[in-house]
Amino acid sequence: QDSAIITNETFEDQIYITDFFFTSCPTICPKMTQQMKNLHEYFIDNPNVAFVSHTIDVRRDSVGRLKQYAENIGIGNADKWHFVTGDKEAIYENADEYFNIIVEDSDAPEGFDHSGRFILVDKDRHVRAFANGTNPEEVDHLREDIEKLLKEYEKSESIVE
Repeated sequence: QDSAIITNETFEDQIYITDFFFTSCPTICPKMTQQMKNLHEYFIDNPNVAFVSHTIDVRRDSVGRLKQYAENIGIGNADKWHFVTGDKEAIYENADEYFNIIVEDSDAPEGFDHSGRFILVDKDRHVRAFANGTNPEEVDHLREDIEKLLKEYEKSESIVE
C-alpha cells in the first residue's frame, strides 16, 4: 500500500500471519479483515509479528486502492501490516503454496471464490497453523498459537545466549 517492494527479507526474524482477500469483496473479506485487525491490534507492540494481506484481484486492487483500504480500516502502520498486490500468477502460486484455494468464478460475488483462511508462518517460512478468518473462536486459537510460537523463540534464544 506504500509502493514498497515486499519480499521474504521484509519479514526477516519475524513470524507473520497472512491471508488472501480483495477490497471489493462483499462476502467474507470484511469479516476476515475485522478479525485480522483484532490480531493486529493485539500484537501491535510486538516487533516479532507482522501481517500481510494479498489481494487476489490484481486488476482492480491497485497500490493506491490498497492504501485507501488500509486507511479506511484504520491501519496506518505499513511496517506492521502490508497490503500487497503483484503479478497475478505469483499471487495465485503463493496462495496454492499455502493450501489456499482461489477460483475465478463468474457466478461468485465480484467474480472470486476464495478461502477465508489465515495462515501463521514462522521465521523459517514454515506454515505452523491455520484458522478460518471468519470464525472468532478459531482466530482466538490462532492468537494462542502465535503466543506459543513466540515463547518457543524466546526460549530458544535464551538457550543460545
